[in-house]
Amino acid sequence: MQTIYKNIIKGLIFTSLGFGCGDNKTETSHKKFVITDSFLSRLLIDTVMQANGKADIIFSAKITANEDRKSELFPMVSGSVNRVNVRLGDQVNAGQTLATVNSAEMAGFDKEVIAANSELKTADRALKQAEQLYESGLSSAKELEEAKNDYQTKKAEFRRANSVLKINGGSSTGIYSIRSPLRGLVIEKNVNENMQLRSDNDKSLFTVADLSNVWAMISIYESDISRVMPGAEVNLSTLSYPEKIFKGKIDKIYNLIDKDSRVMNARVVIKNPNFLLKPGMLGTVKVSANSKINLPVVNARAVIFDENKNYVIVLKSDNKVRIQEIEIGRKTADRIFVSKGVQAGDRVIASKQVFLFENLKTQ
Repeated sequence: MQTIYKNIIKGLIFTSLGFGCGDNKTETSHKKFVITDSFLSRLLIDTVMQANGKADIIFSAKITANEDRKSELFPMVSGSVNRVNVRLGDQVNAGQTLATVNSAEMAGFDKEVIAANSELKTADRALKQAEQLYESGLSSAKELEEAKNDYQTKKAEFRRANSVLKINGGSSTGIYSIRSPLRGLVIEKNVNENMQLRSDNDKSLFTVADLSNVWAMISIYESDISRVMPGAEVNLSTLSYPEKIFKGKIDKIYNLIDKDSRVMNARVVIKNPNFLLKPGMLGTVKVSANSKINLPVVNARAVIFDENKNYVIVLKSDNKVRIQEIEIGRKTADRIFVSKGVQAGDRVIASKQVFLFENLKTQ
């Protein structure tokens, strides 16, 4: 099959420039290779660019919820779960009831409010009576002052009892309501109906997160720390959406190096209006970083490695091709910085180049 392909490719691009005959002597034929327009249209051509002090660095990334827009909800009282109104992955609004709990503690809070309100009314009547007696000269200023102080104390107690009731759901029926403090998605749920709860439970019942923007957490190796700066623009690609690129910026670099892995963490803020990115997803982040290298750069796909040397196939302005050996100054995952062999503006073939190389080097 390879022989057939070689014959076809030769018929398309190889043009013999001449043969000469003498007395029993044959001159060696010299062949140059010209790519026809029809064949050229099927090839991928890359242009050599100048790095200009920039280089792309690739990092692995893990999507997490924005911690500034996430809330973990714990039970404030003990009791029995009466009803769960949402499921994992549901979108909820701020103030929406996620679950209700039958709680004796809630009934106790309501009782405290009722008692405090009754005592406040009694203190209010006593204060009005003390004011009338003082104006009539039948009581002293001290007695009036004591009545005022008692009223202020009972008023403060009533406010405290109401605040406690409000913090714990504000119910006067012994029902404790767990409400979402923000608009977002339920990304964690650890509660079911009829579950018994304790107020000292250290595990959240719900976690609600606003996923309109998310974080991509990346790990930077020591050798790259000086090249990555806050505010740098990045491109995020994921396994779930391989054809889609998500734009973002490095929001924070954590100035601590893990003693075992020798990496420093950084976070990237990614806009996520359609909630395509989910916490736990894996991806790669490409960062355009600062570099001292100012060399011509080619896409790694155009480089051919053969017998411990590196080559590219250069396409000249007249559509003739030649094999060009290059020396590599530096390389990344998808780019090669060339210290010798090509210049910015040169065109190189980036598809079927290995097959062309094998045919060209044997001529």
